[in-house]
Amino acid sequence: MCPNIGECWSNGTATLMLMGAVCTRACQFCAVDTGNPQGWLDPEEPAHAARSVELMGLKYVVLTSVDRDDLPDGGASHYAQCVAAIKERCPNTAVEALTPDFGGDLRSVQRVVDSGLDVFAQNLETVKRLTHPVRDPRASYDQTLKVLAHTKQLRPEVLTKTSLMLGLGESESEIREALEDLRAIDLNIVTLGQYLRPTKNHLAVERYVSPEEFEQYRKWGLELGFSPRS
Repeated sequence: MCPNIGECWSNGTATLMLMGAVCTRACQFCAVDTGNPQGWLDPEEPAHAARSVELMGLKYVVLTSVDRDDLPDGGASHYAQCVAAIKERCPNTAVEALTPDFGGDLRSVQRVVDSGLDVFAQNLETVKRLTHPVRDPRASYDQTLKVLAHTKQLRPEVLTKTSLMLGLGESESEIREALEDLRAIDLNIVTLGQYLRPTKNHLAVERYVSPEEFEQYRKWGLELGFSPRS
């Protein structure tokens, strides 16, 4: 369970995980089970998600999911249905979709971007050099940049967002390079967080990043033009 759950819930923010609990990929930082869901989806999930948002009185909801490479569109249509259902039932709730990369399929990206969401997010996860072995071989640094860039080209008004984990062995210059690459595609929001090893079978923490270092990276981000919003 996330250590920040109390803070988020008290501020009217929550994350819902869509499309089950079995992922078709095997990133080495993530403890979600890997397997093949064989096309299974809950057709009632969009309605259930909207009802949950209403009952919790959320001001902001993040929709995330496992990767679903077993589905023709990677689950993009299901994402779009969930966003639409929430917006219909809770029009004043801001919706962020934190999606898989859909295998780089830009038609799938567009289905989600055109769904009425407020923020489109796809995580870069780490610096370019460490993309493999940190991420599944089907993911790539450049593919994530392509997905985020395409989103901004499709709908400039939709905020774009990504996240990087630190403490995996990256250097300061590599962090700076990643931030510059993200600003080059007009990304709005980037968050940086400390990587924590979920189990002994996952990648080890190379180091713990100090608060002073995080503050330096925050200043870099503001200097580059990222949004100061939290």
